[in-house]
Amino acid sequence: MARERRGPNEKLGAVLALAGISNAGLARRVNDLGAQRGLTLRYDKTSVARWVTKGMIPQGAAPHLIAAAISSKLGRPVPLHEIGLADTDPAPEVGLSFPRDVEAAVDAATELYRLDTAPGKGIWQTLAGSFAISAYATPTARWLISPADASVAREERSTASGSSPRVGHSDVSKLREAAEEARRWDSKYGGGDWRSSMVPECLRTDAAPLLRGSYSDDVGRSLFRATAELTRLAGWMAFDTGQQEAAQRYYIQALRLARAAADVPLGGYVLASMSLQATYRGFADEGVDLAQAALERNRSLATARTMSFFRLVEARALAKANDASGCAAALSAAESWLERSRDGDGDPSWLDFYTPNRLAADAAECYMDLKVPGQVRRFTEQALSEPTEEYVRSHGLRLVVAAVAELESGNLDAACEVGARALEVAGRISSARTTDYVRDLFHRLEPYRNEPPVIQLREQARSLLAAPA
Repeated sequence: MARERRGPNEKLGAVLALAGISNAGLARRVNDLGAQRGLTLRYDKTSVARWVTKGMIPQGAAPHLIAAAISSKLGRPVPLHEIGLADTDPAPEVGLSFPRDVEAAVDAATELYRLDTAPGKGIWQTLAGSFAISAYATPTARWLISPADASVAREERSTASGSSPRVGHSDVSKLREAAEEARRWDSKYGGGDWRSSMVPECLRTDAAPLLRGSYSDDVGRSLFRATAELTRLAGWMAFDTGQQEAAQRYYIQALRLARAAADVPLGGYVLASMSLQATYRGFADEGVDLAQAALERNRSLATARTMSFFRLVEARALAKANDASGCAAALSAAESWLERSRDGDGDPSWLDFYTPNRLAADAAECYMDLKVPGQVRRFTEQALSEPTEEYVRSHGLRLVVAAVAELESGNLDAACEVGARALEVAGRISSARTTDYVRDLFHRLEPYRNEPPVIQLREQARSLLAAPA
């Protein structure tokens, strides 16, 4: 169904010409995006011609899918008003802004929290496929120019329900405790576990009212810091479950809140998370830029352990960009920084997960991307040398990497044996990222698909691989 309006949609026609997308090409892209979220769409070149020449507006999720399809081709966000469809739900723009003003930053973050948890909105289903790496450009630039606001104190003001609440350190402590619990749960069960929904709900029901309350500059900084941690975690969970567009918006808001908190290392951690996402999505060069932005602002500010992690993230991006010498230098620097770290350095709590084993695990992935199986095996053995009950997902990822290393070394039986252990872990958690790693393993095993151990492994993985990618 579509509703008609007068005159052609010249904006849509112009953007399609700019993107170099034909009517048939747009119809195919929209149908494919719809299929990814369980929608059966049958648009064709005639449908698109009606949208352009007669100004007909498709119903439901279609306008957002049109924007997402064009966005993917142009490599940047495409708001609905740019294609003449702005009279539909404005959800595609939510969370992408990085306001200069603190009050506007509160509005942007709380609007994201509200829309993400509103009943029946389904905005991430609508926005699926709309990730655009260019959306990180302005937030990163503004954070580099000024990583802290002058003041975040907020005076008491009247609302429809009375005066705004006065926020104290005890209120902030509750948010910090929620963040710590959610981090532990995410590491153990994956971002897609049902408990992960507690994070966006906590942001909406607990953090948002506090952000709109009144507080001193000191309390406000702590409040913005705790909320930034929760917001980054919501982004990380979305990233782990394959909701890249949601993750991107949460990351941008987390970076803005970290700036309000005047917490430069936390801002660097958000940029590192952005870098890992960019690298995972195939934007290795941008991943390098984001990691180096985290490093640049944290020189002489962050602890040695924090700097080590940032250099490790840089190494991951450099490896994906096939820069072997740059990756080796970044890994060496990461090891050097970690060796200099001490228990009394005052490392942030959000870095608790980072140990020598984690460095080894990521180094193994670097060498997997660089196709050096001997180094992959060496670092993977170190990464798996200690039990990881608290980090089940990481353990599963390391096992997949170990299986790849065995395969690349010509040890098919060993690869399948380790792969079977990885499948046992993957079956216990809810993580689209882990499933993607397993899919990659089976892609590498495809030349041996008729070998008995591969047949047996594929049978074991049947239910996992049957899930939507």
